[in-house]
Amino acid sequence: MKKKSNNIFIRIFSSIGRFFDKILLTPLTKLFFKFGEWINDGGKFLDKMSGNKSFLLIISLILAFSAFIVIDKENDVTIDQYAEILYQQPVTAIYNEELYVVEGLPEAVDITLVGQKRHIFLAKQSPSNGVTVDLTGLKPGQHKVKLKYSQPLKSLDYKLDPSEVTITIYKKVSTTKSLTYDILHQDELDSKLYIDKVTLDRSEVIVKGSQESLDKVATVKALVDVNDIPAGSVGEVTLKDVPLVAYDTNGKVINVEIVPKTITCKLGITSPSKEVPIKVIPKGTVSLGKSIKSIESNISKVTVYGSEAAVDKLEQLEVEIDVDKLSKDKTFNITLNAPNGITELSETQITVKVTLDSSESKTIEGVRIIPENLPAGMTAQAASEADSTVTVKVTGSSESIQKVTVDNVKAYVDLSNAKPGTSEYTVKVTGDDLTLTYEITSNKKVSITVTG
Repeated sequence: MKKKSNNIFIRIFSSIGRFFDKILLTPLTKLFFKFGEWINDGGKFLDKMSGNKSFLLIISLILAFSAFIVIDKENDVTIDQYAEILYQQPVTAIYNEELYVVEGLPEAVDITLVGQKRHIFLAKQSPSNGVTVDLTGLKPGQHKVKLKYSQPLKSLDYKLDPSEVTITIYKKVSTTKSLTYDILHQDELDSKLYIDKVTLDRSEVIVKGSQESLDKVATVKALVDVNDIPAGSVGEVTLKDVPLVAYDTNGKVINVEIVPKTITCKLGITSPSKEVPIKVIPKGTVSLGKSIKSIESNISKVTVYGSEAAVDKLEQLEVEIDVDKLSKDKTFNITLNAPNGITELSETQITVKVTLDSSESKTIEGVRIIPENLPAGMTAQAASEADSTVTVKVTGSSESIQKVTVDNVKAYVDLSNAKPGTSEYTVKVTGDDLTLTYEITSNKKVSITVTG
């Protein structure tokens, strides 16, 4: 077996020797002999060496080895292949966009380039028409089409993913839709500013697409972004190139063509504000034998900002504190909350000190009962003189109850659900001083006659 292997190697090296003898040795030997004939008498050394067969053999082998290295290196370059993926390369479709709509075509594909590194580098730097698909001549319906990549270097191979797709071509139709708007990032608007008016430069737009897509469009909205408003702007602000988007009934974006693509929008930005008093309202009942002598807040007024309607409506900012079963003086640290429509408060933290005192009572007689919430077109009056007034017991600190008169106490009946005729209604009572408690001691229910 070993002898057979040796014979194989001998044949291989003999073949290589014959190859070099035929291709390189013999031609080079002739070349040196010719060269020796051309040199003059001063080149006797070269003439001598050119006639030396051993010298010529050595030179030939050196040249042959050099040629072998060059060929081998070129083969390595040929074999040295690399691959690189170009992700999300846009796809351009060629078709009549005025007449047709194409669905199912990917917006981008991945391209795998295969070849030498230098060729891949050159291909990435060279201009290309990218990935295209020619739909010219295709009629409405479903088609399977191939994507093509314009590769400037022919020495590279490429593969598209996907390379073939199924598309559907529809005839393009159009319709008119009303235009509304949405305000984006409204919570990022300066809290002292308020957008009280939005005016779009048009009320309708044209929507184009397949009939199936148009049937899904429920609304078209202009997306007004608060972040596009210059900081601190007050008055009329104009925003250009406001994008339009079509939605279905579930709020999902529908891919259709909208004409125009953008609009101009004018915003009315105001900064309504007003200073209102802070009213502290105690909730609950203090411990037996105790009453609230005073409620003092370190801040009595606050400036509010918000919509004009909300600011105009707000007369005071009410703050509740829990005094239930309170038995000694206490200081409350309170965070102020903005009512609906109010976006900013000049103060957000206040301190309220509640001082207690021994409890005393005082009786207020002849408090007249007032009807409230009477339905329009109706009138009400007490069924008798006894039903027109109540007696109220006022409880609180000695200092506070001394100031209370009949004018500081309010007794009323709620007639919001009243019907014509005489009926009994529960009397409710309140007073100007919230540190006091008010209790009806007579006529907790009275008869009221309603007509109308």
